[in-house]
Amino acid sequence: MTLKQDTGILSNRYLALDVLRGMTIAFMIIVNTAGDWSNLYAPLAHAKWHGFTPTDLVFPTFLFVVGNAMSFSMKKLQDMSAKNFFKKVGKRALLIFLIGWLLNAFPFYELTENGGFNFIKLTEVRLFGVLQRIALSYFFAAIILYIGGIRLGWIFSAIALLGYWAIMYIFGDPADPYGLTGNAAIQLDLSWIGAERMYGGEGIPFDPEGILSTLPAIVNVIAGYLVGRLIQQLGNGMETIKKLLIGGAVLIAAAYIWDLVFPINKKIWTSSYVLLTVGIDMLILAVLVYIIELKKVNNWTYFFEVFGRNPLILYVASGLVITLFGMIPIGEISLRSTIYQNLFTSWLSPKNASFFFAFSYMLLIWIIGLWMDKKRIYIKV
Repeated sequence: MTLKQDTGILSNRYLALDVLRGMTIAFMIIVNTAGDWSNLYAPLAHAKWHGFTPTDLVFPTFLFVVGNAMSFSMKKLQDMSAKNFFKKVGKRALLIFLIGWLLNAFPFYELTENGGFNFIKLTEVRLFGVLQRIALSYFFAAIILYIGGIRLGWIFSAIALLGYWAIMYIFGDPADPYGLTGNAAIQLDLSWIGAERMYGGEGIPFDPEGILSTLPAIVNVIAGYLVGRLIQQLGNGMETIKKLLIGGAVLIAAAYIWDLVFPINKKIWTSSYVLLTVGIDMLILAVLVYIIELKKVNNWTYFFEVFGRNPLILYVASGLVITLFGMIPIGEISLRSTIYQNLFTSWLSPKNASFFFAFSYMLLIWIIGLWMDKKRIYIKV
């Protein structure tokens, strides 16, 4: 991990990318920190299983912008020897993975019924998660692009999406190969990871960031890389914007056609879901390039730039701070509950209270990011 105080840190990026990255982090914080999980507006909740909501776009967009950024950094990586390349990329991926795993373990203890505490068993901490998927997807995408460049990126993407469909269909429960309990991804994770180290939010041990579903997630990173290279080659003109719009529309149409036989599903990261999210990301990026890069209307972008300049550390901070709020006692309840009850539920409807708590918390993390940006502190892993 490196800390930079450098006015030129963003000189090799285009502003639309930083804005897209910042929008993603801001939305990710909002959907991750609802005041009350039983009171959510539908767009701020994941689809229960098959289907798609705006919230389901957040994570794959983060992978997409990782690939976008890689289209700049890969120039230097490709000039490295294989030894130095694997050392640099492997170190970065391992560090991000460990940060994610430690975030799962934080605060490393649990309270007992008699008011004491016990240190948690690290062997039972959830192994995977958001940062872990980012680490693995980045690592394998970087290797693929280092070895074979754009051509291998296209080939791998096609094989991965079609192969994942085949694996899920062949090895899943014949009665419901894409259901929660019988899909091939959960079977592999139960066998290789173990139930005690898997996510339990679906009522059973099931990890939406597990081993097998990482395969199609790599394609989201590669897609971001390919789009980044396209923009660099064609420039920020109308030709680029048209190609992004047409490509995005084609992918979205293909996703909904594929959805008829391989349903769009974020939790098992289906191939149709990959096409849909990449397509939407291309449309959003086309709009941002048009507004920011072509028309030079950028007087509104700084809010999102703050998030985009320190995305990893601000995402980690958002998880740590809200956990600490839940640990600090205020009377018989926590600081988080005190804030929520006194500042939000006391005068807002349940869904509005839940949303504005999350929105206000996002602004708190933004203030941290603003301070870092004013001090020109940029933490890179």
